[in-house]
Amino acid sequence: MSGSIPLTTCLSPTVYNMVCQLGFEVQGSVDILNILDRDNQVCWGTICGKVSHLSTDQGLNYAESVRQLGPLCDAVHTYLMSLPNEKYIEAFQDHFQWTNNCELFLNALAVLKSLDGTKISLHLMKMTACLEFSLGDVYLTIGKNCPFLLRDLLASEELEKIFNKPVMDLLRVFLGSPESLNLRNILWHGFASPQEIPPKYCSMLVLLTVGLGQLLQTRLSNTGSTVVHRLHFVFRNLHEMQTFPDVDEEVLSLAEKLIQKSQFVLPHMAAFWIEAITAFRQGRYADCAILLLSQLETSLRLIFTSVNECPDRMLTAESTNLYTTFDEILSKHLNNASDNKVPDTLGEPAMEFIWDFLNHQEGPRVRDHLSHGEIQLSDFPKQIANELLGFSVVLLYKLLEKDSFDKEIKVLYPLIDTAGSYHSRFHPIALLQKQVLQCSESLQKWQLLPFPSLDHETKGLGDKGNPGKSFSSEMAQILSLLQLHKKICISTKDLDSWLQTDRWFVSMKEMCNKRISNLYCHRWVLETVSILRKVSTQCLLVSCNILSTSKLRYEQWLNKTLRSRQRQNYLRLMCSMKSLSSVVRLILTLIAVILHNIHSISEKTNLEYQKYLKYLKFLLQYSENMSTCTSVEKNRWDEAIQLSSQIILNIRMFIEKFKSE
Repeated sequence: MSGSIPLTTCLSPTVYNMVCQLGFEVQGSVDILNILDRDNQVCWGTICGKVSHLSTDQGLNYAESVRQLGPLCDAVHTYLMSLPNEKYIEAFQDHFQWTNNCELFLNALAVLKSLDGTKISLHLMKMTACLEFSLGDVYLTIGKNCPFLLRDLLASEELEKIFNKPVMDLLRVFLGSPESLNLRNILWHGFASPQEIPPKYCSMLVLLTVGLGQLLQTRLSNTGSTVVHRLHFVFRNLHEMQTFPDVDEEVLSLAEKLIQKSQFVLPHMAAFWIEAITAFRQGRYADCAILLLSQLETSLRLIFTSVNECPDRMLTAESTNLYTTFDEILSKHLNNASDNKVPDTLGEPAMEFIWDFLNHQEGPRVRDHLSHGEIQLSDFPKQIANELLGFSVVLLYKLLEKDSFDKEIKVLYPLIDTAGSYHSRFHPIALLQKQVLQCSESLQKWQLLPFPSLDHETKGLGDKGNPGKSFSSEMAQILSLLQLHKKICISTKDLDSWLQTDRWFVSMKEMCNKRISNLYCHRWVLETVSILRKVSTQCLLVSCNILSTSKLRYEQWLNKTLRSRQRQNYLRLMCSMKSLSSVVRLILTLIAVILHNIHSISEKTNLEYQKYLKYLKFLLQYSENMSTCTSVEKNRWDEAIQLSSQIILNIRMFIEKFKSE
């Protein structure tokens, strides 16, 4: 990137003209009373009257609309800037209540008066996200399945019915289309710099929010309906996301210096980076994350356009094309089907971190939740901001033009080591590894279960006193066919007992903690993992069923409250447990072995894969039947042994056939 011409804007000429120039072309003052009457009611007719439509009835004329709305935005901005804070609150507080985040909009005036473009842009990002979520709540008063994208939400018939079409057309001029001002997207995707967003558009968005609240209040009063606010998204299992050490003041101070020197930062975007550091210092963790996410996208786009030699993709696209966003930056191939060079440039650990935090369906998907207003900003966790900041600082360091911080850089070593050794936590493969380990831990608890003495009791059961007695040799044969002894360093003669030892659990931990490459997995790999996750889930259910049933029956045994049939059933459970434990352990071992060779699945022929899929579905059917048989309601231990005997036979036959082919 060292030879590239410094960028001064990421807005294409058309978009730059739309955002920075068109709204200033029409001169002339507008009386604020024509926009906001003495009772602080928004005069929609005046504002909507400036929205221009194409003569061909093909929609809105966005450019002309922005041009005509310019003087009105000026008037609104001048008026708000003249208001004392107390009067602003008195006039508009009630009309912000519908957003379920009144404080955010009340704080807008202080932000506008700061005259700080960085803070105004950040506040605009938060307001657009909040508006989207709030409009979704309103949509759901008469509609179902709220649209995921803001542009689809603004174009919905439901919101047109509630607020009327001219009002929705006006909102689309500010937020709803790549052809419009598109304020939300150009900020959230990191295209607009602080100095490129006219503050008057932030002021107008505040007024439009007031007006929407007034319209909604009238409608609710007339219809007797209410808006039910959806619950905000809450991050679960934060400990699973914590990998980077805490970012302290020493790191923050160095990061501020790196921002000025690193090629990872565009000079006209540096203010956003500095504000992110400031926000972290002040405990404004949502602000820190919002700024970092938008700037990570900008800077990764810079890498994308550099390594793939497509500098034009650094700018906002025109309306006929797609923006270059995270989706393309992280993809395996470019639009022309050639390989994307970003993964090789960043390395697998960095790619896995980005996928984990942004893309994986079962991951935190931080950017999605923040940008769509689904998170209560005041409750945003420090841990996630710390992860994003730690990762960002490492990228700042890696893209220094030259290392001029030799003496100071040692404070970054823990962050650099963490980033370099990161492995996915939320890819389906990683989640399967976690599930297998969790189930293995559950099976270990069987050894701790208390049991009454059974010697004289089991004699009356005959053959049922030792069910599955042939399982051991069969399973040892299967493990030998898998050549597992080569992986776990034991002799083949010990395989029959290995499943019941603590060495099995140690081996499972080692196999489940092994790093498995997961970028751009083949569809068959993901399908296989999906089935195995279902198998693992059912195996865990089997284990939990047996643990809970055993504990319950033992208490009843001690208290002598077991009926005769329950007593016999409990005896069968105790006699079956060793065999059932071995079979479930075998299946978990099979899953671990499959994971070890997971990418070889993509090398199979379609016919081979279909046979393999059929085999996996046998395992799934067995595990589902077992979870039913072992449930507290069923307690079918004889049937469980029969099912286990059959699945062992199927497993051995499949592996033998697989080995011979």
